[in-house]
Amino acid sequence: MEFMMQAIVMTATGGPEVLVATQAPVPTADAGEVVVRAEAIPVLFPETKLRSGAFPLAVEPPLVFGFQAAGVVTEVGDGVDPALLGRRVALNTKGFGSYAEFVGAPASSAVPIPDGLSSVDAAAVLMSGSVAIPLLETARLTGTETVLIEAAATGIGSYLTQLAKEYGAARVVATAGGAAKAERARALGADDVIDHNDPVWPDRLRETLDGTTLDVVFDSIGGETARDVLALTTPLHGRMLSYGWLSGAPAQFGATDLITTGRTLIGCAGPDWLARVADSRNAILTRAAAGGIDPSVDSILPLDQASKAHQLLEDRTPLGRIILCP
Repeated sequence: MEFMMQAIVMTATGGPEVLVATQAPVPTADAGEVVVRAEAIPVLFPETKLRSGAFPLAVEPPLVFGFQAAGVVTEVGDGVDPALLGRRVALNTKGFGSYAEFVGAPASSAVPIPDGLSSVDAAAVLMSGSVAIPLLETARLTGTETVLIEAAATGIGSYLTQLAKEYGAARVVATAGGAAKAERARALGADDVIDHNDPVWPDRLRETLDGTTLDVVFDSIGGETARDVLALTTPLHGRMLSYGWLSGAPAQFGATDLITTGRTLIGCAGPDWLARVADSRNAILTRAAAGGIDPSVDSILPLDQASKAHQLLEDRTPLGRIILCP
């Protein structure tokens, strides 16, 4: 007998309206897999790009959408420790399937949620927090340096902003989109904030630096402004860590811009990078459980409002993670 569940199916590539609430079969755990009863599902900005067709999907729609969830393990497949049954975990799917009441995923991706941390907060922290830690480790801050964190109020930037001084930043300069996000970035620990909605925001950054330079840039915007930002880093020493393309394109400069100035570009992507991110998931959940960071939850919506959540993300209005709850 096939059991059914509520799920959000992506019917085609397109706008948020292609995410449709419907009934779908409850997944079963194949060898090496677990099934969880979802309690919290984070809505991730890259998901909006995949849904719209801006990024390619590994599987053609229709499909149950979504990449991460937190909940209680209800089934384990062959080769999986049965002690996981009944445990709360946060996990990554194989590329789809988390916008649902029950979620199947590789057991290797399941991270136990520490006592004292809600499933909502675990879901909020899992992706962005586990990226922030290896970014800060890679930057190798010395304790005297000035850093720029782009898009500092939300997502990965919000965790970079909270943790940067602990990892060795002396001054945190941030960008944020609009007054509300600028206020949020300051609350998270930024010393100075520039509105990156201003078309000439690198000029505002230059004015804020007032003759000083940046030692490290955490670049999530990319695009044409990246060359202007690179020029504000310290020659022979400045490092730009590129991990996002909020502008729609990677950083637009060439090898000559680096070679002739001794500056360094560090790409933070690919399989080896993702392995480092995965290795940081336990650490960020443990830290969140201890109260050392703000999980930055903007709002909690019912599962059937997934399309609304995507529209809010595309409007760039949330001040933190949107969580769907079945």
